[in-house]
Amino acid sequence: MYRIVEKGTPNTLDYRIFYTKDDKPISPFHDIPLYTDDSKNYCNMIVEIPRWTNAKMEICKEEPLNPIKQDVKKGKLRFVNNVFPYHGYIWNYGALPQTWEDPNHVDSGTGAAGDDDPLDAVEIGSAVATRGEVKQVKILGVIAMIDEGETDWKLVCIDRNDPMADSLSDIQDVEAKMPGILEATRDWFRIYKVPTGKPMNEFAYKGEWKNRDFANNVINETHGYWNALMSGQNAKINCANTTVTSSKSNISVDEASGVLASQPEKSGDGPPVAASTQDHCFVSRTVPEKVCH
Repeated sequence: MYRIVEKGTPNTLDYRIFYTKDDKPISPFHDIPLYTDDSKNYCNMIVEIPRWTNAKMEICKEEPLNPIKQDVKKGKLRFVNNVFPYHGYIWNYGALPQTWEDPNHVDSGTGAAGDDDPLDAVEIGSAVATRGEVKQVKILGVIAMIDEGETDWKLVCIDRNDPMADSLSDIQDVEAKMPGILEATRDWFRIYKVPTGKPMNEFAYKGEWKNRDFANNVINETHGYWNALMSGQNAKINCANTTVTSSKSNISVDEASGVLASQPEKSGDGPPVAASTQDHCFVSRTVPEKVCH
């Protein structure tokens, strides 16, 4: 159904991953539906970062058709450190389309405004995904991370086709059937920025994982914020799309095809990634810092 179109040279600043459906360009942020069907039992998840990899890939909100690109810090491609005992991202990491954490809304439970991004999700199934893959996932729970003063929800989910999917219906099932993964996930999010000089991340709700119903409420709320975004204008976010006909930023397929045509063609495998991206960093968990409130 969905196909990725790579543009530019991998491991460089011009590399992009665009999307098409039925050979027509689309935005993964705006055109891929949040839910897989009207039952709303499963969500679509866009995999930005496959498990065990380090490149910080993300949907680009600012560019037309919102391709996936690698985050850049101080002019250099960003790689997440391997913080012992972890290697890269410890699950398939990505985002739910048609959701948006509104930076103008202060959440009553977290006391912080949204981080201006689609909802993040970690997929805990057994298969290592491919970059850009669109998975159909079952939502299991959520944790409320506070990242540099902003609400940054982290959903936990599983591919509906995973062998474990039928055994997992809610957050308590994850702890019972996959002991340790929720603790490791919270620990990873708490410390992953420390090697770059940032403080440990904090969590609302005393760092507790919230259940599926709570997570679905977060999804519904942020889908509402996305709908409001699409009905207006936003100076920072590019809302160009080919299927949301009610939005003010709807464009024709020809216009969208022109966006892809303007990008450089994919060229080889790109330069090698620096060996230093595979080094391990070590972080003490005993520092006297408040991380849950």
